[in-house]
Amino acid sequence: MPSESRKARAAAARKAMERARQQERRQRRLIFGAAIGLAVAVIVAVSLVVSLDHPGSTASAHSAAQSIPTTPPATAEGRTEQPPWSAPADTTTQVRAAGLPMLDAEGTVEHIHAHLDVIVDGKPVVVPAELGIDQATGEISPLHTHDTSGVLHIESPVQADFSLGQLFTEWQVALSENQIGGLQAGDGKVLQAYVNGKAVTGNPAGIVLHAHDEIAIVYGTAAQQANPPSSYAFPDGL
Repeated sequence: MPSESRKARAAAARKAMERARQQERRQRRLIFGAAIGLAVAVIVAVSLVVSLDHPGSTASAHSAAQSIPTTPPATAEGRTEQPPWSAPADTTTQVRAAGLPMLDAEGTVEHIHAHLDVIVDGKPVVVPAELGIDQATGEISPLHTHDTSGVLHIESPVQADFSLGQLFTEWQVALSENQIGGLQAGDGKVLQAYVNGKAVTGNPAGIVLHAHDEIAIVYGTAAQQANPPSSYAFPDGL
């Protein structure tokens, strides 16, 4: 009998220990679950604060991307003055006139570069820096320039075609088949567009920009149309 009593006490002790372990495991699960719930709540709260600080930022970015036309305008309107032509005073207005949005950052879906030469009476005309870039707001057009090299940057959040007319509208310089700014073809003067050294007919504003295109707009006598630029040495990485 004493032996059976000791066995019973040992069994009862083992059961008590097992119940204690189970209780401890339940408490750990509850604590872990509470910690996870708290972390999720913190993440949601931070996201809510960010969205309140920047209302509609995601929706706005999506809307801006969707507003880029698949087919770009083939015309350009702007100043009808003699060169040189400076960058416009109101960048955002001109970008919107070109049918393009102002973005919070450069797009990454489409990233190509072309080059533009404008030659008037045998002399180059500077293509201004920061066309399509509004330093006051920190916003940028998917079509823009960074410096005065004539390199045109297309950095778009969607795949689309971009035209020379959009660039000239951002520049606020009129461009058509027989006019650039205040210069008109006629009286011995010719306005001719070239892409990679080949003459292009029609309105040059309709030229679609492709990767590493060399585009030249040449105004002058027939003799000054000889040997237009046919290529450009793009820096490494462009």
